[in-house]
Amino acid sequence: MYIRRTTIKSRTSGEPYFTFRLVESERVDGRVKQRILINLGRHFSAPREQWKALCARIVQLIDVQETIAPVALSTELELEAQRYAAQIVAGRCEVIDQNAVEGRYETVDVGSLELVRPRTVGVEHLAYHAAEQLGLEALLQELGFNRHQRAAALGSIIGRMTCPGSEAATHEWLQRHSALGELIDYDFEGMAARRLYAVSDQLWKHREALEERLYGAEKSLFAFEETITLYDLTNTYFEGESKQSLLTQRGRSKEKRSDAPLVTLGLVLDGSGFPRKSQIFPGNASEPATLESMLTGLQAAQGTIIVLDAGIASEENIIWLKEHGYRYLVVSRKRTRRFDERETVIVKQTPEQKVQIQRVINDATGEVELYCHSQAREEKEQAMQDLFSERFEQQLQQLADGLHKKGRMKNYGKIMQRLGRLQEKYARAAQHYDITVQQDPASDNATSIQWVRHNKSGSQATHPGVYCLRTDITEWDEERLWHTYTLLTDLEAVFRSLKSELGLRPIYHQKTDRISGHLFISLLAYHLVHTLRIQLKAKDIHSSWEQLRRILGNRSRITASLRTREGKTIHVRKATRAEPHQQILYDALGISSVAGVTQRTTV
Repeated sequence: MYIRRTTIKSRTSGEPYFTFRLVESERVDGRVKQRILINLGRHFSAPREQWKALCARIVQLIDVQETIAPVALSTELELEAQRYAAQIVAGRCEVIDQNAVEGRYETVDVGSLELVRPRTVGVEHLAYHAAEQLGLEALLQELGFNRHQRAAALGSIIGRMTCPGSEAATHEWLQRHSALGELIDYDFEGMAARRLYAVSDQLWKHREALEERLYGAEKSLFAFEETITLYDLTNTYFEGESKQSLLTQRGRSKEKRSDAPLVTLGLVLDGSGFPRKSQIFPGNASEPATLESMLTGLQAAQGTIIVLDAGIASEENIIWLKEHGYRYLVVSRKRTRRFDERETVIVKQTPEQKVQIQRVINDATGEVELYCHSQAREEKEQAMQDLFSERFEQQLQQLADGLHKKGRMKNYGKIMQRLGRLQEKYARAAQHYDITVQQDPASDNATSIQWVRHNKSGSQATHPGVYCLRTDITEWDEERLWHTYTLLTDLEAVFRSLKSELGLRPIYHQKTDRISGHLFISLLAYHLVHTLRIQLKAKDIHSSWEQLRRILGNRSRITASLRTREGKTIHVRKATRAEPHQQILYDALGISSVAGVTQRTTV
C-alpha cells in the first residue's frame, strides 16, 4: 500500500494541480497491478515523509494486528488513518440480511476482539425518520440543493436537534461523534466546515418555500384543518457586540440579558402547533407593529381565528384584523379587572386548579369579554403582591426610622425625591398606599412619614388571578373560547423549546444572513421535533424533546473486528440493540429499531 501523487490539468483553466490516491499492488494472472483504494483528493496535506508510516498504520487497522506495536503518528494523522481504514473496510463490505435464516459461522480468536469507531445513532435515527416523513430531502433537491448541500442541510438541522451548537461544533459532531452519515450514505469526515456556513445562507434564501411546503406536508400527514392561528414574538441575545448587523439592537430581553444586544423572532403557528411563517425583526421591534407584516400573504381562509397576547393586541391591530376578514381571540389590554363569582361558569376543575369565567357582552363593541379567574394564577399573583408590598413597606419604614437617627436623611425635599423613586420601583404595590409626610417649616426637615394601604378598586390586589379575554366570536361558549386561548401557551412552549432544546440562544454570528440562518435552522429542527412528538403524544408518550434525547442518547453504531483461524480479519459494523425503554418509542412511531444496515468485511 502506498500513496501516489498525480498531476492533472484543470478542465476550466488548464492549470496543473496535484491529486493523491491510496494505491495497493496486487498480483493478477502472474502480473502485478495497482488498484486504487481511496481517492485522497487534491487537498491531502500529510507530509511526504509520513506517507509510509500512514500506510503502515492503515494496514494495521484493517488487519487488526494487535501483536504489533502501533505505528507512531501524530493525533491528526492517527485520525486520518482511522478514517481511511474505515472507508476501505466499508468499500469492501457486504450488507448482511438480518432476516436470513442461514447462519454465518467463523472460528475466531476472541482475544483479538476490538470494538472501534463508536458513533451515536439513536436521536439521528428518529430525526431522519421525521425528515423522510415530511419529504425534506426531496424538497431540498427540488429547490436546487445538490448532494453535498442536501447532506450539509440535513447535518445542520439534525445536528441542531441532537447536539445544538455553532457550525464549528456541528461540524466536529458530524465528523467525530455521529453516525448520521451512515444513515444518509454521506462521508461527513471529508466535508469542509465552510459547507455548513454556506448551506445556512442557502436555507435562509429558500425560507418562504420551505415553510410553505413543510406546512403542507404536515397538514397532509396529520390531516388537520387550519382554523386557528397563533402569533407571538420572542427574542434572543448575542454573545459579543455583533455591530455588523442592523438586526442587533438593544431592547427588553425576555431572558433578562439587558447587557447584550438582541434579535427578535416572530412566529405564526397553526392550532396544531406547526409553524406556518416566521420573520426576523430587530431586537427593539415594537410588538404591535409586527402583526400586519406577518399575516400579510399568509393566505389564511376567510374567518380564520387569530389568537394574540396583550402585547400585540392593540386597537389598531384589532381593526386591521376585522378589515381583512379575520376573527380574533386576544388578551385584553384593560387594566381594570372585574369578577362576580355568582355569574361564572367553571371551565376547569382539578385538585390543583380551578378556572371560572364570567361572560360579559360589551354593548359598545358587541364583543364578548371573558373575565377569567384562575386559582393557580391567584396564588402566584397574591404571593407577588405580598412580596412587593413587604419590600415597599420595609423601605418606607427605613426612611421613617432615619428621621430620628443622626446622620440619616431628613431634608423634606430629598425625602420626597426618595419616595418618588420608591413608588416608581414598586409601582405595582405603591398604587395601593396613601403616604403622608409631615414637614417642619422652621428646619425644612421631614418630621414623620405615615402610610395607609387602600387596595385600588379593579386592580390585581382586589381581583388576584383575574385576566380578561376579548373576542368577536359570539357563538362559542365560555369553555370552548377558554380552551382555544390556552393554545397560546403552546406557542410559549415552542419558544422555550427553541431556546433551551434547539440551540436558538445564544447567537455568535455577526452577519445579518448568518443570524437569520441560525434562527431558521432551529425552526426547521422544530418542524421535525414536533412531527415526532405529535405522533408520540397520540400514543400517550408526553416526554419533552430533552427527555427523548436522553432516552436515545446511548444508542451507537460500532465496528467489531476479530481475527479468524485462517489469519483473516472480519469487521462487522452495526447498531447496538435497542433497549426496552427505547423500543417503546420505535413501537409508538411504527418504525423498525434497526438503525442502519449491518455490514461485514473480510480482509
